[in-house]
Amino acid sequence: MPYIPNTIADQQAMLEAIGARSLEELFAMVPAELRLSRELDLPPAMGEMELTAHLTGLAARNTPATAATCFLGGGSYDHFIPAVVDFVASRSEFYTAYTPYQPEASQGSLQAMFEYQTLIAQLTAMDVSNSSLYDGGSAAAEAVLMALHATGRSGRVVVARSVHPEYRRILATYLANFDTKLTTVATPGGTVSPEDLEAAIDDKTACVLVQHPNFFGCLEEVETIARITHRVGALLIAAVDPISLGLLKRPGDYGADIAVAEGQSLGIPMAFGGPYLGIMACGEKFVRRMPGRLVGQTTDRRGRRCWVLTLQTREQHIRREKATSNICTNQGLMALRAAVYLASMGPAGMREAAELCLHKARYAAERLTATGAFSPAFERPTFKEFVLRATDGNVDQLIETARRQNIFAGIPLRKWYPDLADCLLISVTEKRTKGEIDRLAQYLAESS
Repeated sequence: MPYIPNTIADQQAMLEAIGARSLEELFAMVPAELRLSRELDLPPAMGEMELTAHLTGLAARNTPATAATCFLGGGSYDHFIPAVVDFVASRSEFYTAYTPYQPEASQGSLQAMFEYQTLIAQLTAMDVSNSSLYDGGSAAAEAVLMALHATGRSGRVVVARSVHPEYRRILATYLANFDTKLTTVATPGGTVSPEDLEAAIDDKTACVLVQHPNFFGCLEEVETIARITHRVGALLIAAVDPISLGLLKRPGDYGADIAVAEGQSLGIPMAFGGPYLGIMACGEKFVRRMPGRLVGQTTDRRGRRCWVLTLQTREQHIRREKATSNICTNQGLMALRAAVYLASMGPAGMREAAELCLHKARYAAERLTATGAFSPAFERPTFKEFVLRATDGNVDQLIETARRQNIFAGIPLRKWYPDLADCLLISVTEKRTKGEIDRLAQYLAESS
């Protein structure tokens, strides 16, 4: 908050209420080894006007994606957001609403969540969706915990190396104190090999987590993966790109048991990395294993349609120690944005957006490789993202050249994949124009 209205008298009253005489005495309860032993390196105090000007200057050093041509991806995308999304989501009754805890309160918020669940279930071809989770990474990890509970197997979880590396790190953290082996299947060709997957799973495997399109933008052989997974009685968790479902087969149609996604592409700004939206949907038989909350439609005693928190499997409610998760809230405002986006786009709009991404990404890949500065890293079909290998190996120089022209060229993969240190992940959404793609190709060709 820019203004905190606590007076000295207010502070003293709060201290007295907890039995402390001063702030120093309050902080003394923190063990000495956990306290900062040096002075903070802060500039001299400023007045409000000077401080506001200083912070405004610091913020101006940021370059928002809207002020540049953005080819960044990896889970955060510069998609078009219809004006109606901002209009509805900024209304005060939604913008300031708090997540409902009572099963019958906040009818407007509950109805919005119900509409969101309905749209996500239709988008993924799954039976049921929850009211959202924090982000795509936490949704993937929660889906794995859900599979462990549903199958009663705790021996092994299998994940493809082509799954978002940050999702895999989150999952490893979740499983750190479980007696569960996390097995990663290599993807040297950019996708999971069915033979490698068969060698990695057994009758103790609880689930297989695969991303489609995957982190490299490549399309996995998901129907084959589903058959192999179900053959040993394991569950298939599919992490998807919601925009791709306007064109590609939906997870429920190729046999996924649980579908998860990062919902940022559904009407949510890039916003320097968040807040975002975790999507989760599943088959009806797994509904009582779902984390978070589920809103249902019913009628009141007068026969009028109304909404209620039907399922709350979290530990703060009736489940307590039997809770399936410690997830305590949902991304209500972000879920609302996704619902408005999906409703305004409709099936035809989603298909058009997906087709534009597909065709523009294909043009960009061909245009960039034609410059001689890049070659394809993988010979696999892609959707809106693809990986290119720099001919001279100097990815950082290419990125810096583009940045000087106010172009965010892509994401270097060295951080997560040492074997792809000379590679760049490039994303092309429906917003990118032929002229922007040609400019990128020109600048990168000149610097190579």
